[in-house]
This record gives sequence, C-alpha cells and structure tokens, in this order.
Amino acid sequence: MIYKQAQIDKFLKRPDNSLRAVLVYGSNEGLMAEHVKNFTKAICDDVNDPFRVAYLNGADVNADPGILFGEYGSQSLMGGRRVIVVRDADNNLTKNLKSLFETTKSDALLIISSGSLNKKSSLVKLGEDSEDMAVIPCYEDRDEDIYGAARTKFVEGGYTIGNEALQILCARLSNDRKSSMGEIDKLMTYMGDRKNITTEDVVAIISDNSASTADYVCYYVAGGQTEKALASFTKLLNEGSEPISIIRNVTYHFNKLLTCLGMVEQGETVDKALMRLTPPIIFFRKSSFKMQVSLWPKERLFSVLELLYKCERDCKSTNMPVEEIVSYTLMQIGSAAAKLNRRGY
Repeated sequence: MIYKQAQIDKFLKRPDNSLRAVLVYGSNEGLMAEHVKNFTKAICDDVNDPFRVAYLNGADVNADPGILFGEYGSQSLMGGRRVIVVRDADNNLTKNLKSLFETTKSDALLIISSGSLNKKSSLVKLGEDSEDMAVIPCYEDRDEDIYGAARTKFVEGGYTIGNEALQILCARLSNDRKSSMGEIDKLMTYMGDRKNITTEDVVAIISDNSASTADYVCYYVAGGQTEKALASFTKLLNEGSEPISIIRNVTYHFNKLLTCLGMVEQGETVDKALMRLTPPIIFFRKSSFKMQVSLWPKERLFSVLELLYKCERDCKSTNMPVEEIVSYTLMQIGSAAAKLNRRGY
C-alpha cells in the first residue's frame, strides 16, 4: 500500500511487525536515502550492525536470487529483528519477491530502494496491492518539504535560525533532499561553535541556485511571463527534473493563491493571509505573490487547477511526450495571466 507521511511517522515511532517490506522509489535520491536510513534505524539503532542489517545490490540479487532468500531467512545471532536493504532494485525483483514471501517465513524487514522505477513498474504495483508492503514515492521536494526538513535538521543539531535567514536558505536550496542536506551540513561546518545562524551566515556560505528551481516557473507563469516560464522549465528539464514534479509545484502554487484569496474573502488583509500560509512566502516573493492574489479571480483559479490536474492525468495516460504536454499547459496558463494583466484585474 502507498504510505503517507502520517503512516511513516507512526511506524518510525512504533514499528509494526506485520509490515514485511518497504519500497522507496523515485528521482529524489536524497529523500530515498533518508527513508532507508530512518526505517532501518527504527528496527536497529546501529545501521552498520553486521548481525542485524544486511545490504544487497539489486544486480547481485538478479544474478543470484539465493542471496536474498538466504539473508531473509536468517536469524540474528544476537537477537532482535533483522533488516535487509536491497539498493538499486528493478522490475526483475518482482518475481523473486513474490516467491520469497510465499515460501520464506521471517520477521525481517525488507527495504528496497530504486531510482529507476516509476508508478507503472511491476514492483511498484506489487507493493501497492500488498497490505504488508509500504510503497513510498520520492519525487522532488516542494517548498514546504525543504522548509520542514531544514528546520528539523537545525533543531536536531541544536541550532537556532531566524525566519528570514531560513527563508533565504530554503530559496537557495535545490529540490533534491541529498543536495539540500549537504548544503545545510556545509553551513553547520562553517558555523563552528556558534549556534545562532544569521542571514549573513547563509549568504556567505550557500550559493544562490534559486534561478534553477521550480519556484521561478510558478511565479513566471502565474504572472503572465510565459517566455520566462518556458525558459525556466527547459532549464529544469536540462538539469534532470521530472516534468510531472514541475507541474505539481505549479499546482501547489495555485492552490496557495486560492487559499490566500479565500482568507481575504473571509475578511483577512492580504498581508495577514500571507502570514498564515505554511511555509511562509519568502520575503522577496511577497510583492509578486500579493499581485497574483489580486490578479486571479477565484473562478479563474479553479479553472487553472482543473487544467493542471488534467495535465498530470494526460502525462500518465497518453502517448504524447510529457514535456510537450506540460509546456503547452504552461503556455495556456501564462497566456491567461497575461490577458488578466491587460484587462486590469
């Protein structure tokens, strides 16, 4: 079954022995690695314990499935539940996994990670149809994911950081968890013995990569700057971003606009409505966001969201290149925003 964040958190706090396997897959290698580590630690504090944790490679398992069967059926010499991690798995594991669960009894937790699988892969479908197997898609981090992960890491490390400094930091991080956490580690190293991170510290050590994030696509397209939106979209594709991840970021942006507009209609000022958004709009984006809230009527926002949902469905169900589907959708939205600008909404 597909695991949501609440189910993940519940398992990490109190591991359930009925869960036999966890499959993490997608383009966000850093997030996958984080899930693998967290699920492993939930069973065994020492992820390098040779008696309770075994690491296998998908290619080796494909060549000799007996390696997996042997590890899965083994008991820990020191007691406690074991963990078997299979990295870089592919669809060749599907048949062996079915056989493993049918023929081998074990309380071990099998953790599978793969950057090559997608939603249509047979291994993913097997996991989604199994009650005792968790499936966790790992795509590019959204703004709120980056914000939450950064804040958690600072709290765990005993650091304090002001809201403005945190916003600037998050705007400069990429959508890949591994890269983002690496940048934060670099910032912590730079801090030395100091524990209060300032804006100056962030600017001094973290490069401004924000021009390559999906954030720019969102603001350009919602503001009617279609050519710039398409240029940013192409840049993201060239850097390896998934078109569906980009369109989901745009969807999230328009949902935030709709949420903010709803609060304004309930009597809030735009400024107060912005303050209630989580994560908050970064300070240098506030003027653009406020302009877009006033630009888009509610019925037009609903229409755009319907168009975006259709775009994602088409990406998954048609034979057209997904880049073309997303590009055309961005052109439609950008054109609509430009017309609203000209009409003085």
